[in-house]
Amino acid sequence: MSDGRSGRSQFGNAIFSRLPVGQVWRHLLPWTVDEAPSSMQRILVEAVVTSDVGPLRVMTTHLEYYSHGQRQHQIDAIRRLHAGACALSGRAPQPTEQGGPFEVFARPAAALLCGDMNFPASAPERMQLLQPFDYATPGFLDSWSVLHPNTPHAPTVGIHPVEFVNQPECYDFVFVTEGLADRLKTHGVDAATQASDHQPVWVEFA
Repeated sequence: MSDGRSGRSQFGNAIFSRLPVGQVWRHLLPWTVDEAPSSMQRILVEAVVTSDVGPLRVMTTHLEYYSHGQRQHQIDAIRRLHAGACALSGRAPQPTEQGGPFEVFARPAAALLCGDMNFPASAPERMQLLQPFDYATPGFLDSWSVLHPNTPHAPTVGIHPVEFVNQPECYDFVFVTEGLADRLKTHGVDAATQASDHQPVWVEFA
């Protein structure tokens, strides 16, 4: 994206890891034409890390804010990418002597999806993302709901005044695949900091 001075500014998604990182992907999400007043190209960043709960795909995104329809298309794309990765997860790693494009690396079915989803916890997009998959693809679970069933989500925007919500809401989520649910230990929200218009969110695994 341009900085207005014939250069480039930096805006997007990033994953920082203290764990060993394997393959990394940058997936473009659909950018459909609709009546939204403004929109931008959105992405999903995916990295395979080696963790104490085993190999794990970590994914992060920032979905469209102004358009419900674009968010639906983006969620559909994320679900397709997840299903495709799970279909590949059964392949055995195949190292080659000199590396190269045919080398096969681990791409596990176990995954964590997080980010600013730009919808509240009551929105239909959340249920769209949580819909079960066909066949053997593990579905996503909302980590807050796993640890705090029947409890409203802790808000992640609007704790400190912002223009785009009238009351505190949860817009930032961490979703985990079904096999990781029993390892969830903590889901935290830093409600004190005002470094951003969204509050930091984190999870811990046992």
